[in-house]
Amino acid sequence: MGAPEVHGSCTERFEPVREALREQLALGEELGVSIFVDLDGEPALDLWGGHRDPDRTLPWQHDTITNVWSSTKTVTSLATLMLVDRGLLDVHAPVADYWPEFAGGGKQGVLVRHLLSHTSGVSAWEQPVAVEDIYDRDTSCARLAAQAPWWEPGSASGYHALSMGHLLGEVIRRVTGKTLRQFVTEEIAGPLGADFRIGAREQDRSRIADLVAPPPLPFDLAALDPDSPMVRTLTGPAPHAAVAGTSGWRGADIGAANGHGNARSVARMLSAIALDGEVDGVRLLSPKTIDLIFEEQANGVDLVLGLPLRWGIGFALPQLDSVPYIPEGRICFWGGWGGSMIVMDLDRRMTVSYMMNRMGAGIIGSARTEVYLRAVYGCT
Repeated sequence: MGAPEVHGSCTERFEPVREALREQLALGEELGVSIFVDLDGEPALDLWGGHRDPDRTLPWQHDTITNVWSSTKTVTSLATLMLVDRGLLDVHAPVADYWPEFAGGGKQGVLVRHLLSHTSGVSAWEQPVAVEDIYDRDTSCARLAAQAPWWEPGSASGYHALSMGHLLGEVIRRVTGKTLRQFVTEEIAGPLGADFRIGAREQDRSRIADLVAPPPLPFDLAALDPDSPMVRTLTGPAPHAAVAGTSGWRGADIGAANGHGNARSVARMLSAIALDGEVDGVRLLSPKTIDLIFEEQANGVDLVLGLPLRWGIGFALPQLDSVPYIPEGRICFWGGWGGSMIVMDLDRRMTVSYMMNRMGAGIIGSARTEVYLRAVYGCT
């Protein structure tokens, strides 16, 4: 059997990334994959390959999309910062200024920037809660508004695994009258021509790549303190990878985890951050608002993920102890369960996006994420 075919194009400079992708496909590490590099507003690399299904009968094509899990959060943060840029939101104002019910449970002091940096203390839902419960946006947002924080807001980060999209989405709805899904479609993806949605439309489902679950977590939640933010978050609720293939999940508005797109479409939107806020004449942010991203909000071991992380406003900032393949500098990033990743490098005016359907091991990124990002940075 010949070498796996890698489709798309890249400049000569980035040929090592094509070779890295071909090798991962040949090894069977990848199932289906897309990688995109935007450099100074131009596509320097747009590659895809592999298959949409575990049986390897359906090729990953130019327009294949998949559930990108927590890479969705980067789009949700972008949407929120756009409202900051318009003067409709203040990151230093209490959330309750925009969503009065959120003051319930003693959360009067929780600020918008706390939601954007995973420091609010509202990292998940109180039990009992099932994944299906969060499909009902109104009820699940009301529950978050009523509950008390699990640690002192602003004192530490605790990854808001599934709640972040509901929290920021409700703020967006209160300010604009639009749901998060509607805002992303009408004010980000639509104007930019980006093939991305929160959730997925029925007519797009035939081109969605099936996800393959990752290995189990490297620790046993049952052996940990059940009252810890880690256990409460990772079980409140506890999704399984197969849920992404259900109609309920695809029909919901889950701004933390059910965005559907590919590397090209995610990079199309997020490249605004590396390009001074403007993509092909469409301005999403001002440089002043982009500067907010780099105001450090937390720097230490995350209470949920158990890894040292640095959070700015809306995005993670380089932390060599946890993500050694993202260099220091004016860079922000985040990724999704299984290894997807989007990196905005303002120093190089470069955006790197990697989306795939075979989920790898690891808490942030995967071994494959590291291979590709090291290859990209080796070319710059």
